[in-house]
Amino acid sequence: MSSSSRTNDETSTSSTAKPILQPLPSLSSPQIQSHSTFLLDMWGVLHDGSQPYEGVLDAIEMLKKEGKTLVILSNSIGFNPTDFDNIITSGDVSHSLLQNQATSLGCSNWDMLSNIIKNNKDQRKVFVFGSGDNDKSYCNSAGWELSPIEEADLIVARGTFTINDGSTVISKKEEEEKYWKVMESALIKAAERKVPMLVCNPDKVRPDAGLPPMPGAIGDTYERFLWTTHCAPLGDMDELGARTYVKRVGKPFQEVYDIALQSCKGDVSSAIMIGDALETDVTGGNRVGCTTLWVIRDGIHGKDVEEKGAEGVVNGFNANSDFTYAYGEKVFPEYVVDSFRW
Repeated sequence: MSSSSRTNDETSTSSTAKPILQPLPSLSSPQIQSHSTFLLDMWGVLHDGSQPYEGVLDAIEMLKKEGKTLVILSNSIGFNPTDFDNIITSGDVSHSLLQNQATSLGCSNWDMLSNIIKNNKDQRKVFVFGSGDNDKSYCNSAGWELSPIEEADLIVARGTFTINDGSTVISKKEEEEKYWKVMESALIKAAERKVPMLVCNPDKVRPDAGLPPMPGAIGDTYERFLWTTHCAPLGDMDELGARTYVKRVGKPFQEVYDIALQSCKGDVSSAIMIGDALETDVTGGNRVGCTTLWVIRDGIHGKDVEEKGAEGVVNGFNANSDFTYAYGEKVFPEYVVDSFRW
């Protein structure tokens, strides 16, 4: 089914509706080619987690021939870096934040984390929800020692596969029941002390068939624990206050865009964000003011678009945006395309 037929399948009477989304046949459309800087999501746009989608490599080659600046802006990794002018991942930016060196990349440090680093010059302790891939060395190389939650100055959420307190590693695959119990207990204890959390990947689900939870979901859960632990009338924290203790790095949040938009020297109108996820890609593009192109067939919303049409999916998202990273804002992609093809 083409993007044109899908976009017109459903007419919404919702107050959140905007003029019908503008479907385009391909990346060669003049509306897309008028931009010089392309901010590209990877998973769900360029590849499916293991291999490129059909036509992607040809499209990248054509964009390079047209002289476009190609910037990967991703909450994960997994493509040939030589094909792009810059690759910005949330994990790399988070690592700089852990060292209080994010300004060297072109974005701001996190004040709450900066204060911890300044006040704990000799020993900084972190409790890790990990990917199982070099979690210890990732933190150690930034100047942090892994520790039990009772002693931690910070929580790092970079994965949902393991829990690491420096002496014990709990694998969700091997001890799933224990994993969830320890996670809940750790978050409750941390919330009581208002321990800050750095979420190194804001994604909540993966765009593959299994859709398992991602680090962004841990951040959401921790915010709820913070708020319920310290809310009025006995406490001093509302939902917005709880959010200040959870720093999410990656789309749709500011730091990665600050770095990426250096490629267009401040001319946001020359940049286009191309992604498959309304909550991260389109929300982020709307928030910083660049054009957005929503890729609908291969990504996270593919099945929903088949059932409801693109307009229906956007309006459904906006009806519930209070519970997303849009935080109540209504988001709309300027253009819609089936897939990343020339």
